[in-house]
Amino acid sequence: MRLYSLSVLYKGDPRVRLLKAASDVSTFNFFQRSSVQEFMTFTSQLIVERSEPGSRASVKEQEYLCHVYVRSDGLAGVAIADTEYPPRVCFTLLDKVLDEFSRQVSRMDWPSGSPATIAYGALDGYLSKYQVWPPRS
Repeated sequence: MRLYSLSVLYKGDPRVRLLKAASDVSTFNFFQRSSVQEFMTFTSQLIVERSEPGSRASVKEQEYLCHVYVRSDGLAGVAIADTEYPPRVCFTLLDKVLDEFSRQVSRMDWPSGSPATIAYGALDGYLSKYQVWPPRS
């Protein structure tokens, strides 16, 4: 049971913006890593784009489950995991990440932000802690 990626996005008009992301592609073949990374980024943006504000969903894509939560304010989170990873854990983690992100990053920065300009460093820690379920202490 493994978590591969956590992303925070903003569902604005006219398009979805990636604000911050953390992923671990170390379990993939060295030559596949960049394409797996691109797949995760593209899939995260596409799923948020197709989701309604205020909704949660789990979407199967290839051998992964992509869990998405789009809040009514447009802030969205995506967790990409293998199919055995518990969805409840993903949604609880997304709730926690989005609440923390919205407290630390000004709402004014969401429509124009990018991974390079948004100062939020907690995603890597969450990915590391929850990467394997049950988590390591």
